[in-house]
Amino acid sequence: MKKFYLSILLVGTAILSYAQVTITPNPFEVDESITITLDINSSATDCNGFNNPSKVYMHSGIGDESNAFGFSVIGNWGQDDGVGEMTSQGGGIYSITLVPETYYGLTPTQAANAVLMGMVFRNADGSEEFKASGCNDFIFEVGTFQLSLSSPTEDTSIINSGESLNITASNIGGNANYTLSANGQVIDTANSVSSYSYTDANITENKNYELTAVLNGTTITKRFSALIDPNTNFQIWSGSFEDGINYDPNDPSKVTFVLYAPGKDFVYIAGSFNDWQPDTSYAMKRDPSRNNKFWLTITLEPADIGELQTFQYWVVDKTPSGTSPAMVKTADPFSTLVLSPFDDPFIPASSYPNIPSYPSGQEREVSLFQTDQTPYNWQVTNFVKPKKEDLIIYEVLIRDFDTNKNYQDLIDRIDYFKNLNVNAIQLMPVMEFEGNESWGYNTSFHMALDKYYGTEDKFKEFVDLCHQNGIAVILDLAINHAFGRNPMVRMWMDDPDGDGWGGPSSENPYFNTSPRHSYNVGSDFDHSNSFTRAYTKRVVEHWVQDFRIDGIRWDLTKGFTQNCSSNDESCTNNYQQDRVDILKEYADYSWSLDSDHYVIFEHLGSENEEKEWANYRYAEGKGVMMWGKMTDPYNELTMGQNGNKNINGIGHNSRSQFNGPRVVGYPESHDEERLMYKNLAFGNTSNSGHNIQDLNTAISRMSPLAAVSVMVPGPKMIWHFGELGMENSIFTCSNGTTNFPGDGDGNGDCKLDTKPQPQWVNNWLTDAVRAQVYQDWSKLHKLKTEEPVFEGDYTMTSGDFTPRIDIFDNSIPTSELKNVIILANFDVVSQTVNTNFPAGVTTTWYDLMDSSGTTTVANSTASITIPAGQFRILGNQPSNVLSVDDNELFGFTIYPNPSRSSFSINTNVSDLEIYDLTGKMVKSFKGDFTRTDAFDISTLNTGMYIVKVENDNNQTMTTKLVKL
Repeated sequence: MKKFYLSILLVGTAILSYAQVTITPNPFEVDESITITLDINSSATDCNGFNNPSKVYMHSGIGDESNAFGFSVIGNWGQDDGVGEMTSQGGGIYSITLVPETYYGLTPTQAANAVLMGMVFRNADGSEEFKASGCNDFIFEVGTFQLSLSSPTEDTSIINSGESLNITASNIGGNANYTLSANGQVIDTANSVSSYSYTDANITENKNYELTAVLNGTTITKRFSALIDPNTNFQIWSGSFEDGINYDPNDPSKVTFVLYAPGKDFVYIAGSFNDWQPDTSYAMKRDPSRNNKFWLTITLEPADIGELQTFQYWVVDKTPSGTSPAMVKTADPFSTLVLSPFDDPFIPASSYPNIPSYPSGQEREVSLFQTDQTPYNWQVTNFVKPKKEDLIIYEVLIRDFDTNKNYQDLIDRIDYFKNLNVNAIQLMPVMEFEGNESWGYNTSFHMALDKYYGTEDKFKEFVDLCHQNGIAVILDLAINHAFGRNPMVRMWMDDPDGDGWGGPSSENPYFNTSPRHSYNVGSDFDHSNSFTRAYTKRVVEHWVQDFRIDGIRWDLTKGFTQNCSSNDESCTNNYQQDRVDILKEYADYSWSLDSDHYVIFEHLGSENEEKEWANYRYAEGKGVMMWGKMTDPYNELTMGQNGNKNINGIGHNSRSQFNGPRVVGYPESHDEERLMYKNLAFGNTSNSGHNIQDLNTAISRMSPLAAVSVMVPGPKMIWHFGELGMENSIFTCSNGTTNFPGDGDGNGDCKLDTKPQPQWVNNWLTDAVRAQVYQDWSKLHKLKTEEPVFEGDYTMTSGDFTPRIDIFDNSIPTSELKNVIILANFDVVSQTVNTNFPAGVTTTWYDLMDSSGTTTVANSTASITIPAGQFRILGNQPSNVLSVDDNELFGFTIYPNPSRSSFSINTNVSDLEIYDLTGKMVKSFKGDFTRTDAFDISTLNTGMYIVKVENDNNQTMTTKLVKL
């Protein structure tokens, strides 16, 4: 068969052998029967590997020299359908026997040109995968003719100008014809030999070599290179430059690159501007006055000005220690845009149109730059942030918000956010992360947007649009760790297997070789290092100044200490002065850029550190906001169960040493199980009339949840689609099934899986019960953000099914809304609760959810009855915040509400229907009705109902009715 092999030396070494996977016989032809054997007991470095899977599948392919999966791929990822299933041999050994030509259904042409096989292994549902070290695919050569290159042993050989390079190779399968080329020119040939040797003498320029062997019409090519040591030129640069890419404001043809690389001997810049073949003029200089940072100014050709250019640093250590590589090719750590050969091919054009092409022949991420760029035209240049006390933060994972998984989805849904009356959107990490469909906490480039979500201009459009609608934008920043693709990991890494991946070496100036806290994933940043802190500040500056981000939520702040270890939980959770000081320094820097910048820490620790951050510079109107998880007690309430229901921790008064409201309290976040899932799975079923495991009943209980959480003074956060009663478990898999930790099937859990989108597919906003919860939350949010009393103080009584919150501001006159009482009933039966109205405030208390102001309670009333799963929010004065316009937005108003016998409506309708919480229609009225008509409900049982109307324009609207 005629075949053409092409393999870069780095790839070639990975092909030779694996401890985890063997093929028998080997070598083999495409038409031979082979057995592939997997040993899952041999760990896969940097990959998750398997946890006692019940089944193992091989997901594999075959192709030519450019793509080991290019001709055919066999396997349906995540499907337990038998395609690619391996046979257990016992003891963690699995095998599969096949004839490649038949198994992959190759055409004669494909069979003749098949030279590589690629494979990965997975469990039944695809939640766990087994790869080679570095999370690479297993790649094997096909054919009994194979070429081995014994010298040089490195992909790139570092030599002095004038030195020689010895090239030796051998092949199996017979005598072959050899051709050696350098920089595209043939420099030697040898015919009919099975071993080859040549010395290229007096090398004075960088060379790219190709050694080609041909046998019986089959061609194999090995590629390698020689890099000249440029003998570093020490030179002080003039002017002021930052690490990374520096544009000349006066000359669009000039760009200066700056790289901090201590311990390295020299660095080349290779890129599109020198055809990825740099000569010594592209060797970077070193400035001894600036920590020996490498720098170089290049001048672009006129045709390249204003065009996207790609580049990498080729970083060389002539005497590497341990298993560190001599040369690392890496993108710029300060890149604002990178191309990834691993992820970019799977980014849809609808999210990132005209994505730049990855440069042929290169490897790993490359950076991009562009001179003479047109700046984004910001429409809002003076955005005034909502007060910290008023913040209602909507947390979003873009991947799971809508079907397209991009910024345009958020832009298209801006009315959804605006109508919900949230005033801040917090995005889970959007910085360039490893993979595409991720939570984003495996960030690799902290200053680059991940292209899977869209372009820089599209993200700026989203921020600008939010600001136009009074909504702040907060970014989640994961900068206590990074993974193997991060340039600052790669430049100083140990690479024992020589595959170009590894963890930080002892020479790494940015990362610890072992974690210094007990919650670590990936490689642990050393924030005691001044250069790590400088890098972190540049990241903050980039997002605040270039993208006008209003705040940052700092992920896992417990990881910012150097005092502990990976197995010392006690140390990690105890007071650490270095952590306190470093994070104060970062807060100071944020406020130096933007005096009103939101600084939020996910610390979830004790008060001893949190109080210092919350109180820090509080007198100046600053102070750090702290995440306040309250999932468990709130879930006990929504489930109607008898566990701990003390919800006092939702607000700042539970932290006795905090100055002012600095707790971002939340019942739900991305990291916790959905309340609704547990409502349905574990809710109280003792009352068939209010069975919490009934879907609509469970959804309806999300309204009082909001009343007794978000309305507490101080910043609050909600997790996307809680306002619609999202019931899908956090462990929902991408195919809609669920898989939980400890299920015992060996398939792991689906916590990080992409989630289905029922909220849009099933148009939940037209569902009467879900829409009512959305409307309730929206009204509550508007009261919270627009009524000054909610910036005041509060007291709370909780621990049973009827929590009470008293909110007050004694600086407000009694002629205005200065006192609010929130009462809720999370039991499964009606409860009569004492009013205990404060004396001397008012004689009449108004239901603030009734914008008509007609629903009142007399001050003399000693108690009121609240149906199961309902709430009341009463004020000393009616609120004018929920205006007629809001009623038009949300539908309409019915009054009185609650009602014992009848109600009227404030608009003209043609049809009116009443539904109970099971979704059953219990009454209907047809005709042309006006606000003078009354609707008789005297025969209905006590409880909550949904009223649905249709007007003359065929618009459908819903609202809630409480029947007394």
